[in-house]
Amino acid sequence: MRLSALLALASKATLPPNYRYGMNHPGALADKRRNPPRTRQRPVAVEPVSDEDWHLFCGDRVEILEGKDAGKQGKVVEVNRQRYSVVLEGLNTHYRYIGRTKDYRGTLIPSEEPLLYNQVKLVDPVDRKPTEVEWRFTEAGERVRVSTRSGRIIPKPEFPRADGIVPETWIDGPKDTSVEDALERTYVPCLKTLEEEVMEAMGIQETRRHKKVYWY
Repeated sequence: MRLSALLALASKATLPPNYRYGMNHPGALADKRRNPPRTRQRPVAVEPVSDEDWHLFCGDRVEILEGKDAGKQGKVVEVNRQRYSVVLEGLNTHYRYIGRTKDYRGTLIPSEEPLLYNQVKLVDPVDRKPTEVEWRFTEAGERVRVSTRSGRIIPKPEFPRADGIVPETWIDGPKDTSVEDALERTYVPCLKTLEEEVMEAMGIQETRRHKKVYWY
């Protein structure tokens, strides 16, 4: 198992069975306020979507089917697979106060509310209208999204990470470690201790001998 997989398992939080998923990361302060300890949350009925049928990703352009912003199109900026919902940039917003204190009323800011998976549809790039999507395979064996109305392939968008880097368009620089160097196996398992390996590499000969020790 790779080191990254071990670290991911170690950092994965153990959630209670009645945990209510939100748009905040488990363990965050806002998530703790949503799931206070020793309280039983009422479960939210959400239609599950399997991993094989899920076809919405960050950067996709979708159209809202229900709610106050029905008919509007926007870009997906956040995906929550546990809650089967997405967040659109600047749409389905509500206003809330932040930084409220006893002497200051706070700042009123807009905040996007999540939309369920069945409340949005992917937009066909041909006519800019919502369409159903199917997963199909190309002749090269690549799994792609295909619009059922126009038959055109809708590629996955190149959405940047939080640091602004798009992995698909990243070009290695002179100080970046190449894939070959990262995958090169340089460690050889050995039963020798660290001191014995250092002595062997530096050509050190130990002439001293340990005295006998008796354990009673």
